[in-house]
Amino acid sequence: MPSIPHDFVNYKSTPIFTPDNVPKMFLHLHNTRAGVYGKIKVMSGQLKFYGFTERRGEIEQEIVIKQGEIAISPPQYWHKVEFLTDETRFRVDFYAQQDSDIVAENRSERND
Repeated sequence: MPSIPHDFVNYKSTPIFTPDNVPKMFLHLHNTRAGVYGKIKVMSGQLKFYGFTERRGEIEQEIVIKQGEIAISPPQYWHKVEFLTDETRFRVDFYAQQDSDIVAENRSERND
């Protein structure tokens, strides 16, 4: 699993998501913008992370993230998540290089 570089800082976090309030984009193929890592942390239940070789590509990894565990999605990596239990709660922390425009401007973490 990739790791977040040491000179990257958390510049934005999502609310805690449940099956009832998760934005639909998280459940479908999406990616983070260039220069942004997403750290997915599961607070309860289990979440499955799917990583893809490219947009509309083959699944290259499936990771079950359990309560208290994390997964890292690197920049511009196509992925989606799936709730494995009704009790699943998770959030995503976004990281970018400390001196980057992304941090300075707190821009959207997604490519348009």
